[in-house]
Formats: sequence, structure tokens, C-alpha cells
Amino acid sequence: MNKFTGLQANNPKSKKRWTTMDEHFTVESRIAPPALTCPKCNGLLPSALGEIQCELCGANVRTDHEPTRTKWMKEKLSCPSCSKVLIAGVDHRPAELRCGGCGVQFTLEAKVVRVEIECPSCHRGLRMRQRPGQRTINCPACDTTFKVRF
Repeated sequence: MNKFTGLQANNPKSKKRWTTMDEHFTVESRIAPPALTCPKCNGLLPSALGEIQCELCGANVRTDHEPTRTKWMKEKLSCPSCSKVLIAGVDHRPAELRCGGCGVQFTLEAKVVRVEIECPSCHRGLRMRQRPGQRTINCPACDTTFKVRF
């Protein structure tokens, strides 16, 4: 920490070189739970485990997947401040973690699932977040509007 500015140097590999001491870091998990469908409406459920609510029909669904929870427990990640390799040790996301090396506290967020779809007009591959429901998409290459349902 620089005693004159109150700033702390970050990991040299990071694009952001200086941060204040009270900044909170987040790290995205590399492991996502499997895609599940609602038993009531057959729509895509939010990407999570435990008690979740279907965004399409409002049904409450209890989901669990032991292989994902085991992988979450054993997941290795780098500290966002000092790059020390850590083992998560928790079976839920998001999770508040603290680095044993530098003491920085950070949040381990759930992985955001992205899918690639093809524009029906120009056949260009488009990447987007997979989330429940129907979405209207504008292709940036050919300006065609089309609908996608997950």
C-alpha cells in the first residue's frame, strides 16, 4: 500500500493497476449447474441449485445436483489480488471468500451460461446469455430481427 495515496498495487497481470483498499472483488466460477426445465411449463429454469422459482410460470422448484456441488467444493481459483491459487471449499454460489495469503475478501459468483445461436438470415453465430423465456434478437451483421426461446 502506498502511504501517500492510500492505494494498493494489484496483480501485475491485471489491466487495472491500482485500487482503493475498500474495493470489493468478484470472481466468476468456472462450473455451472446443468440446464434444467420446469416440470410445470417445460421452460428453462434459472441456472442455480436449491429452491428456485420458475420465471415463466412462477412454480417453486427444488433442484439439487450432487456432482456440481462436489465440483464447486473442489474448484480451484486465483485470488483476484495476489493470484494465489485457492480451493473454494463451499458448495453454493455466490459465496464470500477470503484469501489466506493477502487477506482480501471477494465474492465467488455463479457462472453465467452463454450459448451460441445462428441468425436465420445470414447464419452468423451470435453469443448470448442463456436465460428463461423468449427474447427478440437483432442480428448486428444483417439487421434481421428474430425470436429465440430458451
